[in-house]
Amino acid sequence: MTKRAIMLGNEAIARGIVEAGCEIATAYPGTPSSEILPAVAACADEMNTNTAVEWGANEKVAYEMAVSASFGGKRTCCVMKQVGLNVAADPFMSTAHYDLKGGFLLVVADDPGPHSSQTEQDSRQFAMFAKVPCFDPSTACEAKEMVFDAYDLSEKHGIIAMLRPTGKVNHARQDVPLLDVVVPPRKDDFKKDPKRWVCLPAGVRVNHPRLNEKNDRIREDFETNFGKYNYVVPAKGTAKLGVIAGGTTFAFLSDMIKASGRDDIEILKIGTPVPLPIKMCQDFIDRHEKVLILEQTYPVIEMQLIDRTKVMGRWNGYVPRAGELLPEVIEQIVGRCMGEEISTSVDEDVKAAMTELGITPRPPMLCAGCPHRASFFAIRKALPKAVNPSDIGCYTLGIMQKGVDTVIDMGAAVTAASGFYLTSKVDGEERPIVSTIGDSTFFHSGLTGLASAVYNRHAFVLAILDNRITAMTGGQSSPNVGAKLRKGDEGVQVDLEQACRGCGVSYIKTVEAYDVDSNVDVVKEAWAYAWQNKQPAVLIFKHPCITILKEPPTAKPVKVDPDTCIGCKYCITAFNCPGLVFDEDTKKARIDERYCVSCGVCATVCPHGAIVPKEEA
Repeated sequence: MTKRAIMLGNEAIARGIVEAGCEIATAYPGTPSSEILPAVAACADEMNTNTAVEWGANEKVAYEMAVSASFGGKRTCCVMKQVGLNVAADPFMSTAHYDLKGGFLLVVADDPGPHSSQTEQDSRQFAMFAKVPCFDPSTACEAKEMVFDAYDLSEKHGIIAMLRPTGKVNHARQDVPLLDVVVPPRKDDFKKDPKRWVCLPAGVRVNHPRLNEKNDRIREDFETNFGKYNYVVPAKGTAKLGVIAGGTTFAFLSDMIKASGRDDIEILKIGTPVPLPIKMCQDFIDRHEKVLILEQTYPVIEMQLIDRTKVMGRWNGYVPRAGELLPEVIEQIVGRCMGEEISTSVDEDVKAAMTELGITPRPPMLCAGCPHRASFFAIRKALPKAVNPSDIGCYTLGIMQKGVDTVIDMGAAVTAASGFYLTSKVDGEERPIVSTIGDSTFFHSGLTGLASAVYNRHAFVLAILDNRITAMTGGQSSPNVGAKLRKGDEGVQVDLEQACRGCGVSYIKTVEAYDVDSNVDVVKEAWAYAWQNKQPAVLIFKHPCITILKEPPTAKPVKVDPDTCIGCKYCITAFNCPGLVFDEDTKKARIDERYCVSCGVCATVCPHGAIVPKEEA
């Protein structure tokens, strides 16, 4: 009897990776993919496999470790989110031309919407760009099954295979079948062959035509041998509309048809959109008067169709060109294609429920007790006119404290600071620059920018917000922490100060993030040094993330003295802690005990001294 378990989509993918015989698994965390690699480690421990499971310092590092490990015949995988593939694009494009020996699975989790990303880019288009096959699962079960087929396809054609789940698959839960056996490991048999493993221009002239031939064979495979992923769901009545759908849009559409009782829609489900089984799609289109294409989030299927005369999609405005295709959106699109007026009142229902429950929406903010909040406050208080480039992470929420002026991508806090310095240099005017970056992000992409800034003598203060965790993506380890994923594995912690000294930085200070008063002076001192010596100064604001503390800190409960508070809201606007709220009835600030963690930092914030220790009030 087959064992089954209710699993998160990411856990199902991880289970499939281990069951399929993957021996080297790497990743860099990023929502919605973050849970996959820890789940690979947990499954490998449970099934007692000899699988190496490691975080890379960034996606490029993780990718290169995994793909090179496949050169000798082992099954390997690398996991990231969609913007992470931008970081790994260089080796991805190069190794797409290689004739791989072992199966290599690239899992790229996309974020339509987006919910926690800089873009809602579609990794299927990256697969088209690199000319590698892509699997697009619609459920957690299907994602797990696709792992096995992706490995087989990769080894059959000697090519990278991409699995591209989206957030609704990653974070859905489903009853998933489990296997007891694992595909047997393979002995590494790497053979030196420069023509095969060295990416030279001369090699591309041979490898690119061969890659095109692989794509032709894979397309034929998808046409004929993958009926479990590419199939027609016939209408129960007379079909008035044909819909080609893949990924979660297929699941949403199927649910909508079932819920509404419609019997006039026929679906062609596509689970392998790159390279597209064009003959199958064209035959489906020929059988219908009009065909709608539903896919997340770019028109990848649409663009591969030769004739779009009868096709309704993004190219002619039937499908929105941005945003996630949620069930209510799909319902409206289908209605429009069928000439029906369909009104949805989801937003109105939500608003009514919020009013009834007395819920007041508020923007995202840093957690109560977050050390980053104290760091931003000290930086802003020390140099209120400074330009503040920042980076990707929890600390992006420093925008609520007016402590973030620019965010481009991971590592750009450092390089943007260089750019702002150059404008000051050209104008001959002093303008303070204090950039903020997290400890994990610094190791991800900050080191090279810092070395460049030292080399070029760029004056700015780099504030590394060291909370001992990769917090935004769920609490993963990094070189700054040194912890490994599998039982018995030990890593080495890479010291931040030593790393900065290795880049050539001469001014480095580590401070306690909660010590706001002292840090104001330190920030001023660091900027004075940077400007005078024309070189970057580094401040490391150190305090563990409030969510991972093994033991709670010594409580320093505070309260607002109503006689001293003048209702200026400075504590709300400048400090922006969920534990501080403004009472519209009394026109005074107060402590919200539901959120306050008694860190005591806000006692230094009020310019009028109204926030005081409880015993003093």
